[in-house]
Amino acid sequence: MRTKTQTPEKKRAIVLLSGGLDSCVTLAVANKEHNVALLHVQYSQRTQPRESMAFHNIANYYHVPEDKILITGLDHFKKIGGSSLTDTKLPIDKGEAETTMPNTYVPFRNTLLLAIAVSWAEVIKAETIFIGAVEQDSPNYPDCRQEYYDVFNQLVDVGTMPSTQIKVVTPLIGMKKFEIVKMGIELNAPLPLTWSCYENNDLACGRCQSCTLRLRAFEDAGYVDKIHYLEKNRRPS
Repeated sequence: MRTKTQTPEKKRAIVLLSGGLDSCVTLAVANKEHNVALLHVQYSQRTQPRESMAFHNIANYYHVPEDKILITGLDHFKKIGGSSLTDTKLPIDKGEAETTMPNTYVPFRNTLLLAIAVSWAEVIKAETIFIGAVEQDSPNYPDCRQEYYDVFNQLVDVGTMPSTQIKVVTPLIGMKKFEIVKMGIELNAPLPLTWSCYENNDLACGRCQSCTLRLRAFEDAGYVDKIHYLEKNRRPS
């Protein structure tokens, strides 16, 4: 069943929607109490075509109107490199998340994504920006910590027009991945439309850190992940 999203009495909010599982569940959360506008930023990542497809499918599911969708790009990430998501010469980390900084970290990415969202929020008078940051996914990513968002909101407060009241919120940040899956199911979020794989655009690889986290989450939540995998990184017995 598709979910209608626009009602006159709700306040406007912007949701950063990559097309991944976390951002989709974040949209489901935001949609309960807000009229949502969707921001999708392409940054020359390996799976940009597949993530773009997921974004459009999810936006259609929630019936978000075209004038409340912003798709834009940041091509400098591919030029500067430094991340296996944008530099194909670097291998994608496999398996569980490491205790060191994974090479999938994209330098200062979330700050730039949020800066675009804040600019748009000032124009369309949105008071809330939702982002699906999760500490468990990447405990070493500096821009996935609550501390980062607390400081960023201070910057928004001093860097925008005095008449605006914009706040970035992170409804999933302290949750475990299996809890996010359960919440998505409860909210009727279209999880089969999402894409998490860091490496492939056809069948999910099943072995990168993002696929591994997703597979474990569905298993721990007691649900079947309905996307197709090339192979599945099994939990050690």
